[in-house]
Amino acid sequence: MSRAPLTATPTTWLGLPPLAVGVLFVVLASTYAWLFLHAESEPEVLVLLAVAAVAAVIGGRTGADRALSSAMTRHSGAMNGVIVLSVVAVIFLLGTEHFPLLMLTTVLLYVTAALGLNIQFGYTGMVNFAGAAFFGIGAYTAAVMTAHTSIPPLLILVLGGVMSALIGFILVIPVVRTRGHYSAVVTIAFAVLFKTFLEVNDILGGPQGLMVGSMTILGWDFNNSPVLFGIELSFYVNYALLGATLAVVAFMFTRRLERSWLGLTLDSVRLDETASACFGIGVTRAKVLAFTIGNVMTGIAGTLYGMMVSFVAPTSFTFADSLLLVAIVLLGGMGSPWGTALAAFIVIVLPEKLQIIQEYRFLLFSVLVIAMLLFRPDGLLPRKVRDYVPGWRADT
Repeated sequence: MSRAPLTATPTTWLGLPPLAVGVLFVVLASTYAWLFLHAESEPEVLVLLAVAAVAAVIGGRTGADRALSSAMTRHSGAMNGVIVLSVVAVIFLLGTEHFPLLMLTTVLLYVTAALGLNIQFGYTGMVNFAGAAFFGIGAYTAAVMTAHTSIPPLLILVLGGVMSALIGFILVIPVVRTRGHYSAVVTIAFAVLFKTFLEVNDILGGPQGLMVGSMTILGWDFNNSPVLFGIELSFYVNYALLGATLAVVAFMFTRRLERSWLGLTLDSVRLDETASACFGIGVTRAKVLAFTIGNVMTGIAGTLYGMMVSFVAPTSFTFADSLLLVAIVLLGGMGSPWGTALAAFIVIVLPEKLQIIQEYRFLLFSVLVIAMLLFRPDGLLPRKVRDYVPGWRADT
């Protein structure tokens, strides 16, 4: 058996090469996201949702989705760069708008947290219904350290992730000793106990919560409004840019992990623990590592979230919030980083734009998750089959 270069013609769309299709899609998607975040009335939101549905159908029937997939595969570096630039462009286009920037930053932080949960759930098969608890550990770490220590906030960001991992070690023993719904029950119990602990602990503010200091880097307070070309921008621009940086780093790390030998080990554990153990794979070690990495990412996102909103309380980190993180993973597609980003935007922004569903969002998301599991179990953007040698094929 020998390997030869793959010479198949790249997928085109309307005569455009894959890279051009990819850049066009990113520009249109960025424009759509800006319009959606900027929309204020419910009729505008409904029209934009209808446009997205029509575009998805047309893209599927005309082959635009295949051309986009080809662009993401063959020109991943260029596409990733264009996507990062488009996110920065949207941030500055919304530069003077407080609430849209708050929503966008929240989406970026939830993307980081959900990527951590995806490493546990999507790659390793470890069900974790306590994602909001570890998110809250990071936020409370920021509250305590900004109030009682002089540690630089940027270092507190890292310590929030470390604290989430350390507390996660308490939970990891029963989690790795159980499987399936038994493991899920353990994490559910931890999520409920975490909220109860916060409510009865006066040192952590009890049910009233705690104030959180702002992020400061090189003397610049993120709660100060930056000025660009004489225009005073929202202070949320600071948090949006840092949140985008965290999301990009988390995304790159997740993709590297997926394509590494460690990612292969995690996939093996998810698919069959017994067979993995028979081939010498340390199942327990893999689970502990995935659980720890996921909690660090979730904790870091929670730390910056606490600094951004300047206040934390037990009601912000309930079991229902953990279900939102799980819904993001399932809706986007388990093990699919791009699906996680799309699902986070839908889950966070849509209820805020359609106030009519705000009170029923948990019910609607539950119904949506059930429908996805029944009719599209792989999610909106399913994870593709692993390809370790892109551009090569096997010949006999």
